[in-house]
Amino acid sequence: MPLPVVTLKPGHVQPVWAGHPWVFQQAIASVGGGARPGDLVAVHDPRGTFLGKGFFSPGSALAVRVLTRDEHQEIDGEFFRVRVRGALAARRALHLPNADTNAYRLVHAEGDGLPGFVADVFDDVVVAQFGSLGMKQREGLLFEALESALSPRAIVDRTSVEMAKREGFEAARGVVRGEPGGATLTFRERGFSFRLPEELGQKTGFYFDQRPLRARVEQLARGATVLDVYAFLGTFSLAAARGGAREVTAVDASALALEIGAETARANGLGDSVRWVRGDARDALARAGVEGGHDLVICDPPKLAPSRAKRETALTMYKRLAEAAAAATKPGGLLVFCSCSSAVRSDDLVRALALGAEAAGRTAIVLERHFQGADHPVPAAFPEGLYLKSVIARIERRR
Repeated sequence: MPLPVVTLKPGHVQPVWAGHPWVFQQAIASVGGGARPGDLVAVHDPRGTFLGKGFFSPGSALAVRVLTRDEHQEIDGEFFRVRVRGALAARRALHLPNADTNAYRLVHAEGDGLPGFVADVFDDVVVAQFGSLGMKQREGLLFEALESALSPRAIVDRTSVEMAKREGFEAARGVVRGEPGGATLTFRERGFSFRLPEELGQKTGFYFDQRPLRARVEQLARGATVLDVYAFLGTFSLAAARGGAREVTAVDASALALEIGAETARANGLGDSVRWVRGDARDALARAGVEGGHDLVICDPPKLAPSRAKRETALTMYKRLAEAAAAATKPGGLLVFCSCSSAVRSDDLVRALALGAEAAGRTAIVLERHFQGADHPVPAAFPEGLYLKSVIARIERRR
């Protein structure tokens, strides 16, 4: 039986032809064949040439997420098993898991050919998130693929309630396969042992994407006074403390996150090497600036640009944040400045840093740029997939 067809407008074909996995609503000329939400549809150019097929989300800005460019590829249980096994093989090629790290991103949506689906491994538990109705409707096939590849003790669904609402389905958060106790996550990363309770609700429970930058912070922290704002669990703070920092302060608004961070420090032999402070990040930066600043400042805020429409507002916020962070960094010290907003490009972040530093009477010298770790792969035709950008800059007095 032929699939319903989504036909693109002239001028909107090249990105999809080149491998971009999204079809935006404004790119669609017509939808034929009675396509319903979640259905598998074929994507054609204005001449009727097949470009790919994927799941249809008429209520979303991302109307189609392309799964394959093979017109004859069946989207069935075997398709999902092959994609999950391929993702696992790619992680094993990265030496994940290993003796020091048994937690990592297994399926990174578009980067692993499964747009609208993410799966993270926490030792013997898999945590999944659904970002499209089409994937949610086929959750049984995805869970079976995960069980076939890994035989996990439990599979936990931590789909965002907001995302589910936008896509038109109900989020079923909690253990969906295996042992009921799987919602508590116990794992290792870079030799640190973590235990995260179910009520810690951020993403799948942990930010694996910053693993390489945490390692770099550990290398740079020796002998430094360190301020880590938007610290969440304080993973940068823990890295700095283990790296030999002279003094570390972690600031976050969540009492639960700070409590878990302090417990993690004690469990890993770092005792009272980190000062855990509940408070506002901007207030902490302002106070640090008045008090003379720190040798190393880490500023990794939550997503400030959740959509393209919010980009300009977010850039203003990044500039103001950069101003406060630069003022909180001692002249000659280092600032780690991050953005996890896909709508903000790396050059946008650097420009915001330059303008913010200038407003603070400082000059920012970019030393390094970092992106998400290799277990968060990105198709070359999909620039939005490079969502995490970080800059390490030396902050100097204005020249």
